[in-house]
Amino acid sequence: MSHTHLLDPRVEIAGLIRNEPVQARSTARLAALLDAAAQIIDEIGYERLTTAMVAERAGASIGTVYRYFPDRIALLQSLAARNAERTIDRVVGAVQDSAHASWREATQAAFDTYIEAFRTEPGFSSVRLGDVLDLRPATTAPMNSVLADQVYSAIVERFGLVATDDARVAFEAAVEVIDALTTRAFARDDNGFPVFIEAGNAAASAILEPHFAS
Repeated sequence: MSHTHLLDPRVEIAGLIRNEPVQARSTARLAALLDAAAQIIDEIGYERLTTAMVAERAGASIGTVYRYFPDRIALLQSLAARNAERTIDRVVGAVQDSAHASWREATQAAFDTYIEAFRTEPGFSSVRLGDVLDLRPATTAPMNSVLADQVYSAIVERFGLVATDDARVAFEAAVEVIDALTTRAFARDDNGFPVFIEAGNAAASAILEPHFAS
């Protein structure tokens, strides 16, 4: 199943990077800049991140940073877009894994994959999919909503469920609960404080059960 969406982060990221040739956008240099930004965010948070720090960490000139990003906000947005692309691919992949025989197993696998990104993806706990960046006016749907929509659609297709507006909204609410409590779980614990992770899973299950159980 293709999970390209009108608000696909692959589309979003292209608009955040300066007008470079398509081939140049995918170079190791661009990846190195985003990797450097993610590492710094893990250390000091995104609020204190500067383009000069990114240039120094990546071993690049400040001019190189500005060749790709007009400012630090565009850099943060691009990192969030990359996070979103990677996360959506992994989460939807978990849903489609044939090892999961029911919607409950597939949904839990999707949530587990999202939670694992907090442990393994540098900068993810601070920036995640970009919804934490309070940028106004908002011009697109929240990326949490995009993630929820793609995962819900994948589950409906995989298990032959009947899609309803109520169930779709419930799934978005479940994703928001998972995101909020997982963020709290990793606020002061690099491995994630289990009580909050378990509470998120339990709350998400309670939200979804009335809409999927039948």
